[in-house]
Amino acid sequence: MEKTYSPAQIESKFRNLWEENQLFSSEHNAESKNSYSIALPPPNVTGSLHMGHAFQHTIMDILTRYHRSKGDQTLWQPGTDHAGIATQMVVERQLANDNLTKHDIGRDKFIEKVWEWKDLSGGTITSQMRRLGASVDWDRERFTMDEGLSAAVQKVFIQLYNEGLIYRGKRLVNWDPVLHTAVSDLEVISTEERGYLWHIRYPITGTNEVLVVATTRPETMLGDTAVAVHPDDERYRELVGKTIDLPLTDRKIQIIPDEYVEMEFGTGCVKITPAHDFNDYEMGQRHGLEVINILTSDAKINDTVECAYTGMDRFDARKQIIKDLESKGLLEKIDDHTLMVPRGDRTNAVIEPYMTDQWFVKVGPLAKPAIDAVKNGDIRFVPENWSKTYYNWMENIEDWCISRQIWWGHRIPAWYDEFGNIFVADSLQEAQIKAGEGVNLTQDDDVLDTWFSSALWPFSTLGWPEKTPQLSRFYPTNVLVTGFDIIFFWVARMIMFGLKFMEDVPFKDIYITGLIRDGHGQKMSKSKGNVLDPIDLIDGINIEDLLEKRTHGMMQPKMAEKIKSQTIKEFPNGIPAFGTDALRFTFAALASFGRDIKFDLKRVEGYRNFCNKLWNASRFVLMKLDGHELHSEANITTADKWILSRLQSTKVSVERHLNSYRLDLMSQEIYDFVWHDYCDWYLELSKPLLSNEDTREGTQATLLKVLTEILSLLHPVIPFITEEVYQHCNEISPQGYDSLMEKPFPISEPGLVSVDAEEELSWVQTFVLGIRQIRGEMNIPPSKLLPCFVQNYSSKDEKFLKGNDNILISLAKLENIEKIKHSEDAPESATALVGDMKILIPLSGLIDKDKEASRLLKEIGKLTKLESQFSNKLNNEKFISGAPEKVINNEKEKLRSTQSAIMDLSAQLNKISAL
Repeated sequence: MEKTYSPAQIESKFRNLWEENQLFSSEHNAESKNSYSIALPPPNVTGSLHMGHAFQHTIMDILTRYHRSKGDQTLWQPGTDHAGIATQMVVERQLANDNLTKHDIGRDKFIEKVWEWKDLSGGTITSQMRRLGASVDWDRERFTMDEGLSAAVQKVFIQLYNEGLIYRGKRLVNWDPVLHTAVSDLEVISTEERGYLWHIRYPITGTNEVLVVATTRPETMLGDTAVAVHPDDERYRELVGKTIDLPLTDRKIQIIPDEYVEMEFGTGCVKITPAHDFNDYEMGQRHGLEVINILTSDAKINDTVECAYTGMDRFDARKQIIKDLESKGLLEKIDDHTLMVPRGDRTNAVIEPYMTDQWFVKVGPLAKPAIDAVKNGDIRFVPENWSKTYYNWMENIEDWCISRQIWWGHRIPAWYDEFGNIFVADSLQEAQIKAGEGVNLTQDDDVLDTWFSSALWPFSTLGWPEKTPQLSRFYPTNVLVTGFDIIFFWVARMIMFGLKFMEDVPFKDIYITGLIRDGHGQKMSKSKGNVLDPIDLIDGINIEDLLEKRTHGMMQPKMAEKIKSQTIKEFPNGIPAFGTDALRFTFAALASFGRDIKFDLKRVEGYRNFCNKLWNASRFVLMKLDGHELHSEANITTADKWILSRLQSTKVSVERHLNSYRLDLMSQEIYDFVWHDYCDWYLELSKPLLSNEDTREGTQATLLKVLTEILSLLHPVIPFITEEVYQHCNEISPQGYDSLMEKPFPISEPGLVSVDAEEELSWVQTFVLGIRQIRGEMNIPPSKLLPCFVQNYSSKDEKFLKGNDNILISLAKLENIEKIKHSEDAPESATALVGDMKILIPLSGLIDKDKEASRLLKEIGKLTKLESQFSNKLNNEKFISGAPEKVINNEKEKLRSTQSAIMDLSAQLNKISAL
């Protein structure tokens, strides 16, 4: 083994080796009675690996590698989503560089261009998944626009249409006026923005009275069809049923009662625009109000309402309407107002609620079985509390808009004749037969929502509608690992479609992960400049490249400078290369059941240190075995029995945590065993045992057995370093070459559990730690050999002393250990206890009492000054009232820590003074 652990070279070697040997193939363990499968949530083909992907992919890979090593026939199904809007925008931008639009080249040629882009540039995220060590079955990689998946989509659409569960209708949708398409709620980002609340006077017909209504979108008043008041509001009870002269138009609209109106908010009067507000639309349906759409598809005022604003952009119309209202004395006042503004996640355009013809799935009949599947336990949410969110969404579900007004995607298999009759069919030929000979047919231009094809993912990727061996073997899948933000958009729809078309749930468990945030708990975003790239954490990145990456394309110089300053402060030298294994271990350790997960680079550094420690420990073991023939039947010592016993309980805990998705607890369990039990204790215990002819062979065999099982336990989490070390172990092991990935996962061996050995080694550890504590308190160098006496010992203590004499002297750096009877006087000593037994370290000649006391007094003096500074700061009212809570708490922690240190040093001073 190389002296220094260097992850880059190791990772490159094994990535290629594993794939060349098809070790990720789902054909392995085909004879097993058990199968295990996970469908990868298909990332967008346009995307690159972000921290959320890397986190969830690590979890899925750990589960997959674990079950593969348990002997299950295992499939981790990979693939990517065609990402309709995102992909179309990428290719449209490329055309724009050549001063072309998609309309210039036509639909068919444009689709060809998209496929060309996909073939050339669509593999970024899959290559990054390989960097992370994802052990998916690459031979089964699928794409939602594949021929087979497209056929499945078409079959589902036609069947649902024929059953009356898909229909075409005019409904209110989220409309992106730049893309000219409906978008899902997930593609709408609502953020707080500063705006205005305009208070407009609406004249009551035939009177001099007005009703004052407030709105953030005054241009929509052109489409108002009522003003609503609460039926119990005594101020307006007499006005219900009367009409308003709608300003700037020649229309009259009714005053209606509705309990939706909040009497206490504003004036208690609300303008109702059913065509441009979702809540207003519902109210309009209740009262049978006319729905007047005032906008074109690109958000200009249309000619539906005869007015002076026709053809104006909505925001230009807004300005003119305010001017006109003011000139007519109909503007009461304008208030500054903070409001939530919905913007398209791709275009940043303000989204409009827009009335248009779309295709919908009637989800009510599909939702009930999906709710029941969770209630009756066929599907389990992990953590369980997410089922409440699921029920809330599903029990209030509305029909699903599945059409999009773009070109890239699964084109809706519907044709129209000149009278608007619809013919849904597999092909134009079939539609022609339905329509009759000679009827001119035109196919619907719309494509299906990307989530429609994704909803089929768990079974379409396995060959459905064909009854393939893979479908019967791997459906339903075992677990879906995903985020809480798409429980409704994707998870619920997969459940509905799985039950409908497979008559079974698509997965048994749904593991909802938390959201990865930065070290301060902030959401990672480009605008905040706090995004971390997983590949940068693996390879490292210098500060210049990091600054360029974080500010690239930023239009606001002040924002860019702020992000640069913040980045330089946090990463003055850039980000060091941690390697894949350290990053994976960090993700596993963070995989708690919390909703938000703080990602701190110090954690990655800590797990990089763990990899270094494992590397160095492995080198030590292999050097101690080099040139020696191993004897697995050799006699073993109490120390050997102890580490083997601790290993068994570790194996039990690791499996328990893996099976309950507590990867954080599993990681901590392995970390503690490897770092503390094996490296800190057993390797040190082994040194005197290896130098003794009587104990060497048993300890050598134990060192190798425990190391190889550690590698197997850790392999699902940190596959690269464990594979490398395992290959070195194979060079001295009789098994010959094989991959660690093909080794069975270690199972507990109850016969190796030894309560006696664990009790005895606990005694040894307490003894050694007691002496180390004395050294620390008395400032005695670690290398200085100390005389040691024991007193008040029991027969068991005597037995443990006799059996571990060499180990205690070696580990505690002692000259010798002498027993003193209880009746004998002991020398002036520092004392530690092991149960009732006293460990005595005579201090005569070991320390200069006066010099040590002087040193302690000096340290206490420094700390006392600091204590005074912190106290004064916290007693300063100006500081307390002006500083953020986080800063105040930080100062309090400094004070507490300083006071604790003063107490510890004072206790040491008292001990020294008493000598």
